[in-house]
Amino acid sequence: MQSTAIHPPKTLLEVYRMLPEGTRAELINDKLFMSPAPTIKHQNVIFALTGQFYNYINKEKNGEVFVSPVDVYINEKNVVQPDLVFVAKKNLTILKEDGIYGAPDLIIEVLSPGTKKFDLEEKKKIYEKSGVKEYWVVDPDTKESRGYQLKNSKYVLFKQEKAKLTSALLKRSFKF
Repeated sequence: MQSTAIHPPKTLLEVYRMLPEGTRAELINDKLFMSPAPTIKHQNVIFALTGQFYNYINKEKNGEVFVSPVDVYINEKNVVQPDLVFVAKKNLTILKEDGIYGAPDLIIEVLSPGTKKFDLEEKKKIYEKSGVKEYWVVDPDTKESRGYQLKNSKYVLFKQEKAKLTSALLKRSFKF
């Protein structure tokens, strides 16, 4: 009789991949973080933006848009689930069946009480270092949005708006 040994995971990435589908978790700087479902205001902002992004991207046929939860494998120590992700047509090779492998072109994070610090600090640094061209942060309580553009490998704040975001990459405004 042959026995099959079950080997325990050796890295947090292996642990992450073992989580049940749909688990709200992220691997940030080789630490596992779990969060509850988003607030109603958060959901409303994402729903408004997703519809507009989907319709625009589908019409222009210039890439693909995804809404959380979708795994974005930045590297071995960072797997995130941004609220909204855009991958340009020329970069679609980073899309795999189980997620996105590499830096998307645009990411939007809607702030939540439990993830605000990560979105504004840790994840912003990760996105900047990995080469995400445009990063937006939206506060669902104040309806303020801040857009960062990658210039010389550093994020530069290029836009602050209320109840909308105007993407430099897509050359289009989206209201929420």
